[in-house]
Amino acid sequence: MRPVLELKSLVGGYGDTQILKGVSMQVSLGEIVVIIGPNGAGKSTSLKSVFGLLTLTGGQVLLEGQDITNTPPEKCVRRGISFVPQTENIFPSMSVNENLEMGAFVRKDDFSGRLAEIYDMFPPLKGKRHVPAGTLSGGQRQMVAMGKALMLQPKVLLLDEPTAGLSPKYRGEIFEIVQRINATGTPILLVEQNAKQALRIATRAYVLVDGRNKHEGTGSDLLANPEVAHMFLGAGKPAGELAHG
Repeated sequence: MRPVLELKSLVGGYGDTQILKGVSMQVSLGEIVVIIGPNGAGKSTSLKSVFGLLTLTGGQVLLEGQDITNTPPEKCVRRGISFVPQTENIFPSMSVNENLEMGAFVRKDDFSGRLAEIYDMFPPLKGKRHVPAGTLSGGQRQMVAMGKALMLQPKVLLLDEPTAGLSPKYRGEIFEIVQRINATGTPILLVEQNAKQALRIATRAYVLVDGRNKHEGTGSDLLANPEVAHMFLGAGKPAGELAHG
């Protein structure tokens, strides 16, 4: 079966700084695919490259087999890709309900049914639909951001560090929500610093180091990999070695 999303030997970066040096990965139907690695490895840059937020100088991005390399973000949305960045991912002065409605901006049909599904998926938001999103807790703001991205019923959902800065309680809730979203049929490509928790829910995962693929396997395979454990799972290497991989 053809993957929903493929990244083939991506090369690119910002200005004269090359971040991606041949990154390849794929996401198929039913999968949660996790990207881990040290800071500066190219994790978030990989997501941004899919969503047209930087210009690739080499490689290809394929969506359902069609080349979408360097497609602008607004066209990526219309083609079925939703991206939740780590920061600035909601409209803080707008209500929860208005944020979710903004997520459906390209839809011309009646999306009231989808709105109800989103509230069912994120129960804490139901009683706060008229509250400004910026006044919510960090975990609830992340729910708004994810709900907004899901209003278009995307072919693939890109999540960049969804648990960053959250308490352990909310981190656990967000990982559970990611699994529930995936169970509805949405493939997910997830960048995470909380590597151990992310690998536990991953169908497959990639480890990037210095803009290149370092390891690939199922979540359980990588959890059991001694090198990955030493590098990212707090299994014994001195802290100074973590950034070098």
